[in-house]
Amino acid sequence: MADNRITHSAADRPVAVITGASSGIGAATAWALARAGHDLVLGARRTDRLGDLAAKIVAEIPEVAVSTSALDVTDVDSVDAFCAGISRADVLVNNAGGAIGTTSIADSVDDEWQQMFDVNVLGVLRVTRGLLALLRNSPCATVVSIGSIAAVEPYLGGGGYNAAKHAVRALTRVLRLELLGEPVRVCEIDPGMVETEFSINRFGGDEDRAAAVYEGLTPLSAEDVAEAVAWVATRPAHVNVDSMLLLARDQTSAQRVHRVTA
Repeated sequence: MADNRITHSAADRPVAVITGASSGIGAATAWALARAGHDLVLGARRTDRLGDLAAKIVAEIPEVAVSTSALDVTDVDSVDAFCAGISRADVLVNNAGGAIGTTSIADSVDDEWQQMFDVNVLGVLRVTRGLLALLRNSPCATVVSIGSIAAVEPYLGGGGYNAAKHAVRALTRVLRLELLGEPVRVCEIDPGMVETEFSINRFGGDEDRAAAVYEGLTPLSAEDVAEAVAWVATRPAHVNVDSMLLLARDQTSAQRVHRVTA
């Protein structure tokens, strides 16, 4: 991993590794964990954004050490290089993920499903597996996978994403079972509607269509989810938050929301 370390701090500070850290929930989580006393290792494909984020964090919290590296969780070589460059991991936040399209099962496109499984499922698997030895060496490690309400409740138009996030839920649960008795906590946080670039990416860059998803209500923010991650990671060592479903007040299920109309 190319080490773009900006500053160094006390060796006893826990280190948090965050994937998909260049924007949205990943970037907000970097801020939240830095403020909670963690050094950071940030990975994402958009390294320019990572560099800007790292500089801003260090400017505000100079005691935090931040390193950044290119990371494509769908590429085995990229994940291997990223993990090889890390010497300590106390928290892993598997945040990289996303949805593509809203086609029905009948009209589904194999390539879209493959992409969603590569980033959401195999990406979580590869990074977790690559860092598991370091996490096991930590006195109290925490693995947090950012799932979705799609992992809890299937909905129309979400077949591929639902299937991928259900797989992440199963993977996370099996990891929790396998690590029983070891000092590694495992949690899945499943947000509902969060206003980030998620919908813009899902709808192929259609910003108007993405904005319509959040019209008439106040969705979660990336910071809301990040605060939940930081809370989970800073519980006493004996506390494992197995799962958390995080919804806006105006959302009660995947496709049931309350909207205020003009």
